[in-house]
Amino acid sequence: MMKSLLIANRGEIACRIIRTARRLGIRTVAVYSDADARALHVRLADEAVHIGPSPVRESYLIGERIIAAAQATGAEAVHPGYGFLSENAEFAQAVVDAGLVWVGPDAASITAMGLKDAAKKLMQDAGVPTTPGYLGDDQSPARLAAEADVIGYPVLIKAVAGGGGKGMRKVDTAGDFDEALASCRREAISSFGNEHVLLEKWITNPRHIEVQIFGDRQGQVVHLFERDCSLQRRHQKVIEEAPAPGMDAGTREAICQAAVRAAKAVNYVGAGTIEFIADGSAGLRADHIWFMEMNTRLQVEHPVTEEITGQDLVEWQLRVASGEPLPKAQDELAINGWAMEARLYAEDPAKGFLPSIGRLDTFTLGAGCRIDTGVEQGAEISPFYDPMIAKVIAHGTDRDAARTALATALKDTVIWPLKTNAGFLVKALEHPDFSAARLDTGLIERAGDALMPPARPDEALLADAAATISRGGMLAGFRLNADRRDEASFLLDGEPVTVPFVPSTEEGPQRDEALVAQAGQAWRLTPWRATGSAGGDASDGTILSPMPGRIIAVSIAAGDRVSRGQKLLTLEAMKMEHTLTAPFDGTIADLDAAEGDQVTAGAVLIRIDRDAG
Repeated sequence: MMKSLLIANRGEIACRIIRTARRLGIRTVAVYSDADARALHVRLADEAVHIGPSPVRESYLIGERIIAAAQATGAEAVHPGYGFLSENAEFAQAVVDAGLVWVGPDAASITAMGLKDAAKKLMQDAGVPTTPGYLGDDQSPARLAAEADVIGYPVLIKAVAGGGGKGMRKVDTAGDFDEALASCRREAISSFGNEHVLLEKWITNPRHIEVQIFGDRQGQVVHLFERDCSLQRRHQKVIEEAPAPGMDAGTREAICQAAVRAAKAVNYVGAGTIEFIADGSAGLRADHIWFMEMNTRLQVEHPVTEEITGQDLVEWQLRVASGEPLPKAQDELAINGWAMEARLYAEDPAKGFLPSIGRLDTFTLGAGCRIDTGVEQGAEISPFYDPMIAKVIAHGTDRDAARTALATALKDTVIWPLKTNAGFLVKALEHPDFSAARLDTGLIERAGDALMPPARPDEALLADAAATISRGGMLAGFRLNADRRDEASFLLDGEPVTVPFVPSTEEGPQRDEALVAQAGQAWRLTPWRATGSAGGDASDGTILSPMPGRIIAVSIAAGDRVSRGQKLLTLEAMKMEHTLTAPFDGTIADLDAAEGDQVTAGAVLIRIDRDAG
């Protein structure tokens, strides 16, 4: 077994790897950027090395600095985690060439499975069923549009080097194809440095099923059963579970063995995931499940597999990388109970899930579940990285037990002042279709506003909170020649609200504020203060940047007439594209944004004069 390990990553996954390494007696080395100088993973590691400025392209994506850090600290091995350089074959080979151990598959395997088009061809040769589509080298927009017509709409455009839901666009009609292709390619270039795409037939009632596989240097490959990751928003996984609901023994054997064949076709070593798309319209059937892609790394959702099998997959990675055989044979692995994982993000569902950036002044997660996180109270959520702040994982005897435990933990979560998706996750877990396991990847989109958490807490909670900041002794609420006051004005997250309540008669100093928490959401209630507007909300036609980012496309010019909902510009932030649209019909009076501009949160980008009448 190796004695020292450098983790070429940050945040939650770095902390996760450090925990297992410490249990195995392995010394750990962290790397960090300027923004992460005081991060939890830096403090947990035995040693830490600064590798550059905050942007990932100037720090975590510079392989030479990471290898130099490993050599300077005497680390024997490099674990890439997930994301960043984890599926970069050149980096994997450079680590090996530097005399270090790479905790992952060989560079040749990463290359073989790293491009979605080449991987699909390889799988076809290995007898693994694949979805219909176009994998050709002719990448001209005209040829791609023609192939989309042949496949039939709707189609899915996918960056061949993509992953994590990025570089993917569903296109419903031929008229939308060109714009979707251009947007997909921009995101692919930004995230992966490769604009090559493939096309796939969009499965109308799709379920996302994936199989965890593991290989060793002795030629053994096993599977650790399947996961269902069908609950997605914009192609990004929201809640994952294992095993997959409705999976019978025969179908499980068929897709798990197909996954093992896929891994053996590339002489796979280490942890990997074979992703399948299933047509769930008639239940899960082996002849209606097709290969999509392989992720040649550990997955974000690996904890649900650990929970149902009792295995530590990071330990498996470290043992296999050290040359040991797989810890378990296939007949020694079994499914025990049910596990479910929710990804808790610092984002605001009420504002289109825009990232919420700042300090975690209050950070309390519900009990009864496994928590994998890379932050703690007082940490900063920066604009430079993915805004996931924790993974909450529940295990139970059956699906409903796991689902209920997860929902309870999220309801008891209190985070302030950042907004999170906890309330949205609770709504999703309690949605009738999800609770009854009527799953497909379009469930969230169909459910729409039914999954949006309430804009304000229950009146009873507001009243209780208001009473705590309105103490007035025995005369509280008394008014001369009028009924006793039973309501008052307050500010809820800065917005005026009228709250029916009975002021507290307890003596004592008046509190300045109260934190109101309900079902995973939190609001700050403060006494009424007359203040001016804190910022434009587009009611006056002023379009502000919702967060720091880079303008990557401007769709209008000064003087243009625009209609409500029309696309104005596209902002790239937190590794995702965000479209800003017109709030009403009008004319572009001022335009202070150009392609390539870096903008700060709250910067005025556009001003629109509203049409008269």
